[in-house]
Amino acid sequence: MTETAPPSPPWLDRFRATAPRLTVPSFFEPPPDARAAAVLILFGEGADGPDILLTERAATLNKHAGQPAFPGGRIDPEDDGPVAAALREAWEEAGVEPSGVDVLCSLPELYLSRSEHRVTPVAGWWREPSEIAPGHPGEVAMVARVPIAELVDPANRLTVRHPSGLKLGPAFRVREMLVWGFTGMLLTEVLEAGGWDRPWDAERVEDLPQDVLDLASRD
Repeated sequence: MTETAPPSPPWLDRFRATAPRLTVPSFFEPPPDARAAAVLILFGEGADGPDILLTERAATLNKHAGQPAFPGGRIDPEDDGPVAAALREAWEEAGVEPSGVDVLCSLPELYLSRSEHRVTPVAGWWREPSEIAPGHPGEVAMVARVPIAELVDPANRLTVRHPSGLKLGPAFRVREMLVWGFTGMLLTEVLEAGGWDRPWDAERVEDLPQDVLDLASRD
């Protein structure tokens, strides 16, 4: 008799139902030569309850230096599509054992005009968590399982803006990280899709810190 993996927990039911329709607004159409990439939105249950895995990119990188992100990267020719790429990158960047992850669904493709990537978010349930650690010090500075309760705490939420006055979107201050940009916008949509979001003060606006601006200017 063939064994089947246990189902994901009930707290993920709403997300599974709504995630395939999830979108982050895009203001540009992807060019024909936009590069394909994938990220893994990995849900787990840790000591502090349901959580999501985030990484922080190394400050020495030329692109997205120092920025918190979902594990992910380009889809290589040898990858069997976005799911395989997302699982491979999570293994390489954070030590996530692919065999311990049950894929829930793939979300609609998003286009990042700044880096010219077409990104497919892949959602997974961490059925059998493995030990995590930065897979390559030159690429990943930190990995963290961030409890959903911390992400939706209104005290940890804000809107960030450029010193010029341009608002850059929602952000989170969690685990010594400022999560903003593409990851902040996608994370906001994920929390809403799962029904975990709590009311927060979107008028709490802060300028991006100078060190974050300096790193972002490399892109």
